[in-house]
Amino acid sequence: MNNILYFIAAILIVFWLLGFMLFSLGIIIHILPVVAVILIILRIMQVDKETK
Repeated sequence: MNNILYFIAAILIVFWLLGFMLFSLGIIIHILPVVAVILIILRIMQVDKETK
């Protein structure tokens, strides 16, 4: 579960970069990095809970 969040975040960032450079998808393309950042923050919070 822990590595899956990083994997999903990386995939979302790659899709965002591809969409930003190749296509004009409107607002949906700007939602992807927001979701990726949220997933990374959740992962960091989970690591903090496991180490305490």
